[in-house]
Amino acid sequence: MSSLTASRVLAPVGTAGKFFAFGLDVMRALFKRPFQMREFIQQAWFIASVTIVPTALVAIPFGAVIALQVGGLIKQFGAQSFTGSASVLAVVQQAAPIGTALLIAGAGGSAIAADLGARKIREELDAMMVLGIDPIQRLVVPRVLAAMLVAVFLNGMVSVVGVAGGYFFNVVLQDGTPGAYLASFTALSQLPDLWQGMAKALVFGLIAAVVACYKGMNAAGGPKGVGDAVNESVVVTFILLFIVNFVMSAIYIQLVPPKTG
Repeated sequence: MSSLTASRVLAPVGTAGKFFAFGLDVMRALFKRPFQMREFIQQAWFIASVTIVPTALVAIPFGAVIALQVGGLIKQFGAQSFTGSASVLAVVQQAAPIGTALLIAGAGGSAIAADLGARKIREELDAMMVLGIDPIQRLVVPRVLAAMLVAVFLNGMVSVVGVAGGYFFNVVLQDGTPGAYLASFTALSQLPDLWQGMAKALVFGLIAAVVACYKGMNAAGGPKGVGDAVNESVVVTFILLFIVNFVMSAIYIQLVPPKTG
């Protein structure tokens, strides 16, 4: 009984080790040739097609909520001139990368996990290995790079739409001054803030794709196993994203000094 309990306790450790090894295999396969350009373009187009509309729709309330909350809070301190800068910082540093990553994981990642899981239970992956074709190089690498590329572009779109939405709600609903909102962009925000948001989106896209590919390629138990793999990939990705977001934000705060007004 004790050995059974120990095996259950250590099972997550073994899973984490296998996932880390899978990630290292993906990193190594990135530099192998030939590169599957056609698969990469198809996957990038597919991920963008299933995520661009939900991302645009999510970006508007993101910017609106941040503008309303930040604007109301700053107004209590009599610092309305910094509303634009605070809203931009919140959208560019946090809301845009996280919103993009959640939709990449929820829409694109689940589709990747379902596709690879279906290939796994149909034994297509085993057939590829028998033929001497590396499934990681052939299938995983194009999907990982496509998710990273689409995540960066979606992050830019969310940033623009979120800032525009914040501007609209601040000026129209909170009687803010358009000139003051725009002029305050440079008061507290700086160019490294934008680079941080793009770096976060790149890393989040990498994590979402690697987790989805790992869960899909290790699906077992028929169609039910594929469904379980899809659900697990989304949940695991969400947990990892919030942990990595905290780590990257903490490192950024230590490395880049804040800009004073």
